[in-house]
Amino acid sequence: MKLLNEILGTKYPIIQGGMANIATGEFAAACSNAGALGIIGAGGVRSADDLRGHIRRCRELTDKPFGVNIMLMHPCADEFAQVVAEEHVPVVTTGAGNPGKYVAKWKEAGIIIIPVVAAAVLAKHLAKSGVDAIIAEGTESGGHVGEMATMALVPQVVDAVDLPVIAAGGIADGRQMAAALALGACGVQVGTCLLASTECPIHENYKAALLKAKDSDTIVTGRIGGTPVRVLKNRMSREYVRREKAGADKMELEQYTLGSLRRAVFEGDTDTGSLMAGQVSGMLHDIRPAAEILDELWTGAQRRIAEIQNLAQA
Repeated sequence: MKLLNEILGTKYPIIQGGMANIATGEFAAACSNAGALGIIGAGGVRSADDLRGHIRRCRELTDKPFGVNIMLMHPCADEFAQVVAEEHVPVVTTGAGNPGKYVAKWKEAGIIIIPVVAAAVLAKHLAKSGVDAIIAEGTESGGHVGEMATMALVPQVVDAVDLPVIAAGGIADGRQMAAALALGACGVQVGTCLLASTECPIHENYKAALLKAKDSDTIVTGRIGGTPVRVLKNRMSREYVRREKAGADKMELEQYTLGSLRRAVFEGDTDTGSLMAGQVSGMLHDIRPAAEILDELWTGAQRRIAEIQNLAQA
C-alpha cells in the first residue's frame, strides 16, 4: 500500500482539514510548507473571485502541493468547481454531496479528487464516479459530522472500495495516527490539532477555549434536525440543544447559529460563537508551530508502530 505522501508528493501522509472561515490561502500554504497537504476551505468563501484570490495567495507562499475543499451544498459550488479547474489546483476534497458532475472537468485539469464520506455505502457509490481516494471521517471530528465513529468507519470503507482511504476524526497524536494506519488508511486528515497552531488565524479567545477544553467538552448541535455539528460547549450550544430537545423549529434554532462561526473565528466570541472542534480538544495543551505538530504526529506514529512490532516479536 502506498502512503498518502507518495500519492500527493507531500512530506507527511497528512491532509489539513478544509475548515470554513479558518483554512485561508495563507493557512493552507503554511500547512503545506510544514509538510502536510494544505487545504483552502471554500465553505466560508463568499464568491468565486474570493476563492481565486485565496488560491493565488497560497501559490505565492508555497511551491508545495495544496488543495481546495468545496462543500457541494454551497450556493457557489458550480462557480467554485470552475475556478479550481481554471487554476489547476492540485487536489480537491469535497463534502456534503456527490462531486460526480465535476469529475470529468477536474480530471481534464489534472486534479486529484478526494470526497469526504461518513458511511461506507456512500464511499462505494462515489468510487464509481472516478474519484481518486476517499476520506472516511468519523463522528469524533469537529464541524459537520456523521454518526459512525472512526474506529468502525475506516475499516468498512477500506473494505468497500478499491481506492486509497484517508482516516479523519479523532486524530491528534501519533498513537491515533498509528491506529488509523492499522485500520487500513494510507494517511490521515486532521483539523482540531491544527487549530492550536501558531499559524492558525482563529481569534486568541478561540485558541484559549480549546486549551481549556477537557475530554467531554464538545457537544453536537442539530442532531435531531439532521444537521449535526460538533462544537465546544458554551452558552450558545447548550441553549441550542436545550431548545432543540424542546421541539423548536429550524427557524428558531437558526437564530442561535446565524453568523456564529464567524463570530467565534474573527471576534473571539466564546459565549455565542460556534467553536467548532473535535473530541480531541482535550489533548491540546499549548500553541505550537504547525511544523512541530505535524512532525510529532508522524514521528509519534512511526514510534508507536515500531513498539507494536517489537511486542509482536517478543
